Amino acid sequence: MQSNISIANKTKGKLPRLPFARLKNAILKEGYDLSIVFVSPAESHRLNLTYRKKDKPTNVLSFPLSKNSGELILDIKTSSLDAKNFDMTPQKFLLYLVIHGMLHLKGLDHGSTMDKQEKKFLKIFS
Repeated sequence: MQSNISIANKTKGKLPRLPFARLKNAILKEGYDLSIVFVSPAESHRLNLTYRKKDKPTNVLSFPLSKNSGELILDIKTSSLDAKNFDMTPQKFLLYLVIHGMLHLKGLDHGSTMDKQEKKFLKIFS
């Protein structure tokens, strides 16, 4: 089955090499349509202010569009700065954020169930 994933880079930076399609199929399943957009800190700040009323850039935003589609917005620069707060390399933290965002798209909220799922997928895909 088709992976139904699109990735857009709206930054000048190089995109990380992560198993995006495999992650999507493991977490959200194959029929899910996922868009991943990499944005600048200024754009993540604007979106975070607009949708979450938080006046700062953020590393990941999840937007469910329907039961079987959604979008992740990722800010690599902000996530790289945040990685040290989580004792992870920037690459591993970005993997964690993709997993985190996908779990939100799946309907999970912060808590012990989400934490267990994050650890499980981080272990599988690290």
